[in-house]
Amino acid sequence: MKNKFFVKSLGCKTNHLEGQIISQELVKAGYEPVSTQDDCDFFILNTCSVTSHADNQAIYIIKQFKVKNPNAKVILTGCLAQTAQKPDELNADIILGNDEKLDIVRFLKYSNNGIKRIFAKNIFDVQTFHNKPLETLNTTRPSIKIQEGCSNRCSYCIIPYARGNSRSDTAENIINQINMLASSGYKEVVLVGIHIGEWGKEFGKTLLDLLKEIEKINILRYRLGSLYVTELPDEMLEFLSVSKKFCPHFHLSLQSMCNKTLKNMNRFYTKEYAINVINKIHQTFNLPFIGCDIITGFPDETEEDFIETYDALKTSKLSYIHSFPYSKRKGTPACNMPNQVYEHIKKERTKRLIDLSTKLHSDFLNKNKNLTHEVLFQKKDKKTGKYLGITRNYIKVYKESDVNLWNTIEALNLFQYEIG
Repeated sequence: MKNKFFVKSLGCKTNHLEGQIISQELVKAGYEPVSTQDDCDFFILNTCSVTSHADNQAIYIIKQFKVKNPNAKVILTGCLAQTAQKPDELNADIILGNDEKLDIVRFLKYSNNGIKRIFAKNIFDVQTFHNKPLETLNTTRPSIKIQEGCSNRCSYCIIPYARGNSRSDTAENIINQINMLASSGYKEVVLVGIHIGEWGKEFGKTLLDLLKEIEKINILRYRLGSLYVTELPDEMLEFLSVSKKFCPHFHLSLQSMCNKTLKNMNRFYTKEYAINVINKIHQTFNLPFIGCDIITGFPDETEEDFIETYDALKTSKLSYIHSFPYSKRKGTPACNMPNQVYEHIKKERTKRLIDLSTKLHSDFLNKNKNLTHEVLFQKKDKKTGKYLGITRNYIKVYKESDVNLWNTIEALNLFQYEIG
C-alpha cells in the first residue's frame, strides 16, 4: 500500500478522538497524512451509527470517494463497521470493528491482495478497556477517553451493539494523561466516553471518585461529557459546586420529558425526577450551561405526549436542546414497536424544539452579557478572523487581537464582546 492517508471521523467526540489516534498511529508507522481526501492513497472513514441517517451518510461518502478516487483504498471502521448486518456489501477494502481500529497499522497489509477483509470481533467478547493516549494535539481543550461501551439497553439504541458493555480506564492512567497535558501547558481537558456515568463500576468506583482525584492535580479546568440525570446525585453536585477546576457545563441525556415515552424507551427515571435534577443544578451553580438531547417522534408518541415534553423543556431553564427525529435501528426493540410516527411529523416536532432551543439559548446568553467570565482562547475563527474563546459555562466569545491568544485565559466582561 502507498503511504498517503486521510482520516474522516463522523459522530461523537469519542469517535473524533479515536480518529486522531488512528492518524497518530499511522504517522508513527511511517505513513504520511494529507490535507484532502483527493490526494490520499487510502481513505479511512471512522463511522457513526447512532441513526440510520448516519449510516446512509457513511455509505454516500464512500460511494462519492470511490467515484473520484477509483484507485485509492477505503478502510471502513467505527460503529457502522461493527454493526452492519452485511458488511461484505459495503464498498470498502478493509473493514475494522471498534476494538480493532486503534491497531489499524497491523491490518494494512491485507489491502494489497484485492480481497475484501473484515476484522470485527464480537464486541461483547471484549471485557477490558483498550485505548492509546493521544500524544500529538492540535486543540486547546484535549479530550481524555475514560470509558468505553454502555451496559444500558434503551429500546431505540444500537450503540451497545457497536461498542459493547461498559469498560473503564484506570484512574491511574487517566490522571497520568491529564498530568502530562498540564505539564505541557494545557489548561483544560474534556472527559469523554460512550457512557461516562458508568465509569469505575466494574472495579467498585464511581465517577465522583475519579473527579476527587482530578481535583488534586495541576490541570486548571475540566469538563464532563454527557450524563444521565440519574448520575448526578446530591453528593456529586455538592462536590462540584466547590471545585476550583470543574466547568459548570452539563449535557444531559434526557431523550424525552414524557413519562409514557420514557417508559417505552427503557429510560429508568421520570419527567419529575429529571426536572428535580435540573432545578438542583440551577440552585447549586450560578448560570450553569445545561444542554440536553431529545428524540422526537418515538413510536407511540402522540401530539399530547410531545406537548408534555415541550412544556417541560420550556419551563426548565435549559440553555440548549439538541433535538433529532427518532430513527429506526434494526435489532432494537423500538424498531418493531406499533404506532410508528410519520416522518413529516417527526421533522415538524424537531423544528419546534429547535426553535425553542434558539430562544432558550438566547435567554441564557442575555443573562450572562453584563458579567465577567474566565475565557480560554482557542485558534482564530475562520469566518470572523477573531479569536474564539470558551467560558467555563460554555459561552463562545470572539475577540479581535494582534497578539496570539491561543491557549491563554483572560477574565472578560462579555458586554464588550460578540458571544454565541
